[in-house]
Amino acid sequence: MKFVDEATLFVKAGNGGRGCVSFRREKFIPKGGPDGGDGGKGGDVIIVGNKSLVSLLDFKYKRIYKAENGRNGGGGNKTGRSGSDLLIKVPVGTLVYDADCGELLADIVEDQQCAIVAFAGGGGKGNSHFVSPTHKVPYEYTEGGEGKERRLFLELKLMADVGITGLPNAGKSTLLSKLTAARPEVGDYPFTTLTPSLGVFNDEDQTVVIADIPGIIEGASSGKGLGLKFMRHVERTRTLLWVIDVSSPSAPADYETLYRELAAYKEEILRKDRIIVLNKTDLVDRQKVNNAEAYFRRKGETVVQVSALTGEGLVELRELLPHRCGEMAK
Repeated sequence: MKFVDEATLFVKAGNGGRGCVSFRREKFIPKGGPDGGDGGKGGDVIIVGNKSLVSLLDFKYKRIYKAENGRNGGGGNKTGRSGSDLLIKVPVGTLVYDADCGELLADIVEDQQCAIVAFAGGGGKGNSHFVSPTHKVPYEYTEGGEGKERRLFLELKLMADVGITGLPNAGKSTLLSKLTAARPEVGDYPFTTLTPSLGVFNDEDQTVVIADIPGIIEGASSGKGLGLKFMRHVERTRTLLWVIDVSSPSAPADYETLYRELAAYKEEILRKDRIIVLNKTDLVDRQKVNNAEAYFRRKGETVVQVSALTGEGLVELRELLPHRCGEMAK
């Protein structure tokens, strides 16, 4: 499935129905008064969070959404039927902006969370509202109100507890597949991951959602490789896993590259709780791994040694993540 995390669409709430001009006509009541009913209210446009959705792909194929108009009023003081609200389902983690002025209209962070983004027009008044002792045969009525219309810009930021970041081919996708039931594409070449992937694992009393984003390279902040276009998907995470290929002769340099590029994207990312994951320990001798761990610990980092391929160290990492995420949530 193609992953889409931005979309622009046009929405219009329903117009209110027109008020009715009517006069009571019954046998033996020759002077029946006005009985025109009001028009019905139009339907609102409502954004609804849906945890089953993971992409904004649907909005690439349908961009115009209109709620139902209210019906006109009728005789006998009958109010017209209100138009049905239009519910637009979006993934949890979607931010909804007014595309013209940039105002944030809604931040959908929970399943079934609702936000009205375009209010409907009210129903018009029938002529029964305009009768008075001096004006007994009113022909006045009002039209229904216009429903709000606006252009929306949707931006999806995946809701995850843990984000995985690192250089291409550091083993991020393999790590995600071993920690969770996710099955991202895995291969021994750069940029295997071209779109974000989500996985979940359950601790005894806590569910941990993990997001893996495409690899970051030197110069990503200036648009090289896939750039930093997917970094928004780790902005909401509580903890980041910085995956470093410990078999690479440039492991410390890889760390510095990550640091620079993330700082260039947003300084706040560097203030997130993070764990340095030294991956591919099965490819190098233990002394080199221990030296690398000592180097990062001197920088004040939390370090875990793993081999995502063989499973070494994954139990320790699984035990650490719920604890770290729980602390950050307090």
